[in-house]
Amino acid sequence: MRKLTAIAAVSAAMILTGCGSSTTGTATTTSSDSGTFRVGMECNYAPFNWTTTTEGEYTQPLSSSDFCDGYDVVIATTIAKTLGKDVQIVKTDWDALIVDLQQGSLDAIIAGMTETPERAEQVSFTSPYYVSPEVVIIRKDCDLTEITDIQELSGRKVQGQMGTLYDTIIDDIDGVIHVEAATDFPAAINALQHGDVDAVTSELPVAIGVCAANPDLTYVQFEQGHGFTSAGDEGGVTVSIAVAKENTELLKDVQAALDQISEADRAVAMEAAVLRQPASEE
Repeated sequence: MRKLTAIAAVSAAMILTGCGSSTTGTATTTSSDSGTFRVGMECNYAPFNWTTTTEGEYTQPLSSSDFCDGYDVVIATTIAKTLGKDVQIVKTDWDALIVDLQQGSLDAIIAGMTETPERAEQVSFTSPYYVSPEVVIIRKDCDLTEITDIQELSGRKVQGQMGTLYDTIIDDIDGVIHVEAATDFPAAINALQHGDVDAVTSELPVAIGVCAANPDLTYVQFEQGHGFTSAGDEGGVTVSIAVAKENTELLKDVQAALDQISEADRAVAMEAAVLRQPASEE
């Protein structure tokens, strides 16, 4: 098992220097050529995005009392600034993200979404803005803590989140009991803690946060060649920004803005999000 190294809080400011304010209110009447960059995300998938009632240096408002924070918020805010726009985070159920983007109530999806052939037929994607190694989260008191290969999960009950790559990669395990996907990630973790499943598929940053908040859980990261193969060959699951198919100019502008964020600053932003994510679900 490998964990991200802790960094000083001041390092997190590298990517956020000068990040601007946002506008609030209903997003559906704002056009993509206005001064607002409307970004959809679940706000329920730390450290990529989560909801909080505490306003902070990195948060963006969802309502008069709720805010969204996380790595995706940092990326969205930074891109909006480069575009000369105010960012507006729109809290959206995972299954509705692409539909809302196609219908024009969002300008972009920045939600830890992986480009797949099926999704690429519906929306356009930028290059990846993060690569997440795949892991499984397990209970500390189970007999899986020393496994080194995903095939050692054969015959075990494994669950992922509905509509995500972390559900489909389960079938890489021969003889696995592929449990019906959870409606959201917290539901999968709840099933794990109650013994309904033996393992939950996840990406490393998310697993770090979940295990920090839940001392009864731990995670296993697999060596290359012993992990999940269907996710691709880039060292983990990639996540990209999605825009509507017809919005080619916005795609070009967002890609150019993303290209200005260095790999080092992206790593700093993720490590900072891991450190400040909530200790428990709010």
